[in-house]
Amino acid sequence: MEIIKKKIMMVDDDPLILKIGRHFLSESYEVYPLPSAAKLFEILEKVTPDLILLDVVMPEMGGVEALKRLKADERYAAIPVIFVSSIGDDQSVFEHLKLGAYSNIAKPFTSEELHNRIENCLKDYFPVASKKDNPQIEESRQPDKLDPDEGKKVILAIDDAPEILRMIHLLLRDTYKIYTLSEPKKFEALIKNIQPDLFILDFKMPEVSGIDLIPIIRKNPRYMKTPVIFLTSEKSPAFVTEAVRQGACDFVLKPIRAEVLREKVTKHIK
Repeated sequence: MEIIKKKIMMVDDDPLILKIGRHFLSESYEVYPLPSAAKLFEILEKVTPDLILLDVVMPEMGGVEALKRLKADERYAAIPVIFVSSIGDDQSVFEHLKLGAYSNIAKPFTSEELHNRIENCLKDYFPVASKKDNPQIEESRQPDKLDPDEGKKVILAIDDAPEILRMIHLLLRDTYKIYTLSEPKKFEALIKNIQPDLFILDFKMPEVSGIDLIPIIRKNPRYMKTPVIFLTSEKSPAFVTEAVRQGACDFVLKPIRAEVLREKVTKHIK
């Protein structure tokens, strides 16, 4: 039976990066190395990829401009994009996520880093098809571990901003099993099927806020002592007092800084 490989377009003005990327990926994917964003849009007229790897800094049309153009075109808006960049500061990553990028991978990258980021993305966008269409992706690379998340602590993050959830997912998924929810009204139904070891809640959301979810969490004996971390842009002493009174063990300020989020999650998760 012929294996149908996922199509990946890799866009970078550095021929060496394209050569390395093709070398790393060609066994598992059908790779299109492209030297510019202009060439990307030319090829998109003929081929629809499953994923685009997009360099941020390029002459003429950079990755940010190209992503905006992709998202503005209904033909391409649903194609997941991973930025490939030597710019790895948290604020840049956050801005990329707000624009609609799935995630960011820093240069120089290893084969394992590139494969893991791509596999995670395809798993999220094509949860059933990815392994069925190309079973060698998971089975050949992880023969002794069918579920890479098995044994990981579980975190449930709730925020009405998709870019915040994508950033939390990106920053924590290597260490924890992450569930995200942008519609807090579905919270009670979700926790019937998962058992979080820690909750990350946006403090203020329309209709149902993080504070509103605390009583729902605590009424379940299973979650009486489960740690809750609030996300907020508010940092006044009054807020800290209110957050603790409402049952939070800590809070993380927006915009999220990677080291702060990881430090506080590590401190409180049990």
